[in-house]
Amino acid sequence: MTKLYSNILGVGENHLIILHGFLGMSDNWKSQGNVFAKNGFKVHLLDQRNHGRSFWEKEFNYEILADDLLSYMKEENITNSILIGHSMGGKTAMEFSFKYPGRLSKLIIVDVSPKKYVSSHDKILAGLASFDFKIIKTRKEADVHLSVYVPEIQVRQFLLKNLYWITPKKLGLRLNISVLKNSSEEISREINSTKVFNKPVLFLKGENSDYILKKDFKLINKYFSKAQVKTVQNAGHWLHVENQKDFINTINTFLFS
Repeated sequence: MTKLYSNILGVGENHLIILHGFLGMSDNWKSQGNVFAKNGFKVHLLDQRNHGRSFWEKEFNYEILADDLLSYMKEENITNSILIGHSMGGKTAMEFSFKYPGRLSKLIIVDVSPKKYVSSHDKILAGLASFDFKIIKTRKEADVHLSVYVPEIQVRQFLLKNLYWITPKKLGLRLNISVLKNSSEEISREINSTKVFNKPVLFLKGENSDYILKKDFKLINKYFSKAQVKTVQNAGHWLHVENQKDFINTINTFLFS
């Protein structure tokens, strides 16, 4: 299997691995990664399979994403790490904590719970799958095309970060959309386990996000015996961007306690 693409920031033996969300990439976390690196961590920003600059494969589920991470850690000789996962990356991180608990000292889950979600990506995936780069020649044209499917400007800006120039005149997409367009149910499913992760876990929720609700705390505590849930004010699902200062301060309190 090909190794996951990574952007490594900082040096040392205190490893901090960050997993992006669905349709995202490691580049989304550069700003935050640089802050953690300055705080003494060797930060690994990963692209999960079928995303960013990592390899493309037909198989795509949380068990395999967790195994990809294990393979990466072995390649990098990382025996123990702290893991941060956002949204889909958070569910990958949960799956990894159940399968390979000895590899982690702490876990940080960003704005997602273990529960099953109602799939909300269908229009987005349909829009991305409908790109025809024989016709669409500029980023502006791609934006106009996607706006039919995704009216929210901020969401489109996030998605369009996946565009890149294959050649000076031809755009491409850093997503294996042929696989991802059929993965909405897998991404939304509950993370089930017969095991309990007994090390410190921080769940961070955005004040304006409904991804983690009070009724989810029981399920969180079922799987994570030392879990705490903190709210980042004035932020939604992309809390690490919308209120980076409070997001990082809350994590630092957890990391150094």
